Amino acid sequence: MEDALRPYQLTPVFRMEDRRHVVYFIPAQPQPKPSSGRLNLILFILTLISVIYTGGAMSITQEPPSGFIPGLMAYLSAGWPFAVAILSIMGAHEFGHYLMGRYHNVHVSLPYFIPFPNVFGTLGAVINMKERVKNRRVLLDIGIAGPLSGLVVSLLVLGIGLSLSNLSTLPPAPPQLPSEGGFFQQFLERLTAPVTLTLEGNSILYLLMKYLRFGMLLPAPANYGGVPPVLYWIRYFFTASPLPYGGVDVSLHPVAWAGWGGLLITALNLIPAGTLDGGHLINVLIGRKRAMRLLPWIQGILLAMSLLSINWLIWLLLISWLGKAYAEPLDEITPLDPPRKALAVLGIIIFFLVFSPVPISGM
Repeated sequence: MEDALRPYQLTPVFRMEDRRHVVYFIPAQPQPKPSSGRLNLILFILTLISVIYTGGAMSITQEPPSGFIPGLMAYLSAGWPFAVAILSIMGAHEFGHYLMGRYHNVHVSLPYFIPFPNVFGTLGAVINMKERVKNRRVLLDIGIAGPLSGLVVSLLVLGIGLSLSNLSTLPPAPPQLPSEGGFFQQFLERLTAPVTLTLEGNSILYLLMKYLRFGMLLPAPANYGGVPPVLYWIRYFFTASPLPYGGVDVSLHPVAWAGWGGLLITALNLIPAGTLDGGHLINVLIGRKRAMRLLPWIQGILLAMSLLSINWLIWLLLISWLGKAYAEPLDEITPLDPPRKALAVLGIIIFFLVFSPVPISGM
C-alpha cells in the first residue's frame, strides 16, 4: 500500500481503535537528507580529549611533568586505557542502534558524542532517527540493539578492569559530629562536613562480577553489627547504608570504573519511560495506553529514591518532561512475534540486573 500511495505523496498509518483496524492517510514526509558527519567528528574529538584527560586525572598519582608537551604525553599515556574502555562501551551502544536502523532501512544519524567534565568525561552519546519506523517490531529491534551491545562490551571491559584492580581496606569511621545546637545547625554541620568515603553503587550484576573475581561480596563490612548477613546486604543494596567503614572493597582500576559506568549507562537507558530505550521496550510490549499508566508509578519510585540519592531527582525531572514522548511507528497493528516478545522481556530483566538504587554513596 505504501508504494501505491507514494505517487500521491501520502503515507498510510495503521491504528487500533475500539478494537477495530483504522487506516489514516497523512502527507508523506520528505526524504531525510544525509548528514555531513562534520559535527559528529568534532564532538567525537572533543569527547576523546575529555575522556583522555579524565582517565589521566584518575591514573596519575604524582605531580605531572612540567611543560605542555611532557604533561600532555603523561596524560595520554595514563588516560588512554580508560578512554578506549569508555568509548568502546558508548560506541557499541550507539552503533548497535545505528546498524540495526540501517538493517531495517531506517534513516538514522551517526552517533553524537557529548563531552562533559564529569567523572566519565562525557554525558554519553545519542543518535537521531530521521523518520518514523515501520512497525513495533522494527522499533523494538532498534531500541534493544543498543543496550544489548553496550552490555556485552561493558561486561568485557569490567572483567578486564577487575582483573587489574586490587582489594584495599576502607578508612575508619570519622569522629561523630557534636549533637549540640538546633536541628538547622546540625544540618549545616553535616552538609559542610568533609567527604571521607565515596563508593560506587551496586547492581546485582556488578555484585556478581566482583564475587567472581574476588570470591566475596563487596564492599565487605568490618562486621555486620549483629544484623544477619542476608538482611544486611538487602538493606545495603537498596540504601547504601551504613557505609562499611573499616571494611574491605575493591580499589577500581580506571578500566573497571569505565565498565561500572557502562552498567550504569545501560540501566539508565532501560528506564521504562519516554523515548529512552526502555520506553521503546515497554511501549511495544504492553501498548501505549498501559505504558502511560505506568508513568506515575515510575515517577513516584524515582521521587522516593531521590531521598536516598539526589541524582534521581534529575532523572525524575527529565522523565516528567519527556515521559509522554513516544517514537510512534507507522503501523501499531502488527503485533510482536514470540521471539521479539522474549527479547523485550529480556530487556526488562537486564534492567533489574544492572540497576543501582544508589549510584554513588558517600559521607
